[in-house]
Amino acid sequence: MAAATTRRSDLPPSAQSCADAVGATHIHPSWRNFAAIPLQPIQPDRYEIGFTDVPINMRMSFRINDQNACDENPTGAVTRNVSVNDVPLVQNATTPGNGDEPGFAFTMAPNGTISQ
Repeated sequence: MAAATTRRSDLPPSAQSCADAVGATHIHPSWRNFAAIPLQPIQPDRYEIGFTDVPINMRMSFRINDQNACDENPTGAVTRNVSVNDVPLVQNATTPGNGDEPGFAFTMAPNGTISQ
């Protein structure tokens, strides 16, 4: 995900409680029952995570929560600047969280090719 790895100083006061609740930027992948897993910050403007257990040829979904997205979504769910295997994704799914939260769905081929 392309995003600042430190909390933005321009978050409005209305987003502060969301940012505090989100904590560290993390992902909720469907193939792990949407459990929260921290993303690795790569300074200054990228997060990464590697998975070796993504099911092949099955539609999978995930959500990323980032405190810097709290002014765009009240739960910090990210809706842009996300990629899988260097393929940019569009927000195209909902995921369980605090109600339905925006997320991303994709399918991975055996060779790692990503499709939405």
